[in-house]
Amino acid sequence: MNIERRKLLGMAGLAPALALAKGADEPVAAAPAGSRLVLTDFQAPEPVMIDNCAWRGFSDRVMGGVSDGNVEAAEVGGRRCLRMTGRVTRDSGGGFIQMAMYLGGRNSAFDASAWQGLEFLVYGNDEDYNIHIRTADVRWYSQSYRATVRATPEWQTIRLPWSAFEPNQIDEPLDTSAIMRVGLLGWMREFEADLSVAEVALYA
Repeated sequence: MNIERRKLLGMAGLAPALALAKGADEPVAAAPAGSRLVLTDFQAPEPVMIDNCAWRGFSDRVMGGVSDGNVEAAEVGGRRCLRMTGRVTRDSGGGFIQMAMYLGGRNSAFDASAWQGLEFLVYGNDEDYNIHIRTADVRWYSQSYRATVRATPEWQTIRLPWSAFEPNQIDEPLDTSAIMRVGLLGWMREFEADLSVAEVALYA
């Protein structure tokens, strides 16, 4: 597959940076320590996102499950956000609902190799949620790189270094230069999900 890698540079407090076309093998300098690159910010009246970023919500019904999920713009705890609610069930072989941030098109990927990890501003219902990363190496729906976080009923910033993401059913190590999608999921158990995200960023 011919994957176009998009490299972005940004500093804390600045508007989302412009995508720069680079060669796939060109080395990327590390971002300055303490800097951040905001990928999505829902807190303004109109959400701010980097170029080509898009959010979608879906559930295990795409594979025959019966979990119920809803993803919508909302205001929670005084912040504008994207909110995912629903009932997660393992019935009919399913077990998830998801809101996913797509960072690349069919033949493009996002290069985050200059950064140390992902940062999320979230509000939950004191339940565990999964964060899944899909890269250009992922070829099957069950493959991803996964971490689990606890989302409490208050706004909190959660930082996950790349080392926190464990490969699932894939042998290749996490390639942070070729990220396609980051998903937040109510995952594989019976519970009522209620998770809001106000901002997603990269940090150094």
